[in-house]
Amino acid sequence: MATSSLPTPEAPATAPPASLVGAQHGDRVFRLLLTTAALAIPLLMGFLVYELYTGSALAIDRYGLGFVTGSTWDPVAEEFGAAPLIFGTLLSAVLALLIAVPLSLGVAIFLTEFAPRWLRQPVAFVIELLAAIPSVVYGLWGIFVLVPLLKKVVFPFLRDTLGFLPFFQGPIYGPSMLAASVILAIMVMPFIMSVAREVLLAVPNSQREAALALGATRWEAVTSAIVPYARSGIIGAVILGLGRALGETMAVTMLIGNRHEIAASLFAPGYTMAAVIANEFSGAGTDIHFAALTYVALVLFVITVLVNAAARLLIWRVSRGAPAGGTGL
Repeated sequence: MATSSLPTPEAPATAPPASLVGAQHGDRVFRLLLTTAALAIPLLMGFLVYELYTGSALAIDRYGLGFVTGSTWDPVAEEFGAAPLIFGTLLSAVLALLIAVPLSLGVAIFLTEFAPRWLRQPVAFVIELLAAIPSVVYGLWGIFVLVPLLKKVVFPFLRDTLGFLPFFQGPIYGPSMLAASVILAIMVMPFIMSVAREVLLAVPNSQREAALALGATRWEAVTSAIVPYARSGIIGAVILGLGRALGETMAVTMLIGNRHEIAASLFAPGYTMAAVIANEFSGAGTDIHFAALTYVALVLFVITVLVNAAARLLIWRVSRGAPAGGTGL
């Protein structure tokens, strides 16, 4: 007797657990919050650029790009030019990096490769503590300790030994471009040290072991295997220090001398864009003076963006041929 096969009824679909539904809802909310936060960054940047442009529109209409090349700063005659300010900002930042980068990289290499273990953490803690000191404290220390030392000891030595160069000629004032650069170097060193140390610690031990196995000394392993492996991260640390140096205000204002001129001697006072904004913004008595200061802020913003964009391009070009596990930003 043939038996007919009847279709097996499907089991009714069960609803997902309430906990799973709640988790999915929470994921959607979390994703929305993250998306909003990410979109807020370019939105805030756009508002910043808009405010800077509208605030400086009067100066832009009157001076145009001649504001960047002009060297006169006379609020009474309503004549403004930012060339000495741009020169002072870039020169002080570059000098600070020339002083800070070798010292910072040397300390980072020492802490990661040569220092005994009992010394590494205390020194790293002190470095991180230096990064948290307010800039006005650095400025006061510079006025009472650094400037007298430079004026009485360092500057005369430089003038006696390197006086044949135009950079170390002329009268010694104390507050000067070189004094501001030294305090800037002291301020950016903790940032470069900390980032470079973390980058070097991230280098795999296989790099060290391979270099040592081939007969390299500790120093040769550092220069030939470890530092090249971490070069993109080290460049990122240097750019971080450069960004801090370009925008530093109080300490530089207290030590640079605040003279609106371009001088070949590093012993002469100078001026920076951040310093002139801090000194004159609250006392701007006319609309054109206020617009000129805002124009200075806009130029400083553009320079910072261009420097960071060039740094990102440099990091990309340097790390393009790095191994997959290489350190990068």
